[in-house]
Amino acid sequence: MTEKDYAEALAPSERRKSDRKKLIIDVKFAGGDATGIANTRDIGVGGLYMTTNAALEMGAPIFMTMGVGGKEISFSGTVVYIDPGQGVGVRFQDISEDDKEFLKGELELE
Repeated sequence: MTEKDYAEALAPSERRKSDRKKLIIDVKFAGGDATGIANTRDIGVGGLYMTTNAALEMGAPIFMTMGVGGKEISFSGTVVYIDPGQGVGVRFQDISEDDKEFLKGELELE
């Protein structure tokens, strides 16, 4: 099954559950054998897409830190989408309710 097949096979309950906003900010990450700094392409309260050449695997746990609106937020997530050589989609796992509300306000999401 290709990554595209996997994404298309996801049930509606497994797909993105929150709106995202196009926003480019630096995100420091560590996951699998990869560490680095990437750029987000879009972000929401449930996850983000980041551009990176890092070889991250589907389902890999990842730890990230980013600065948004003058506040540094750290959280972990799971790689749920891979576009090899381009980037990965990450679903947040342990982002606090306070940080979710902060992101909602900063991103002007409902």
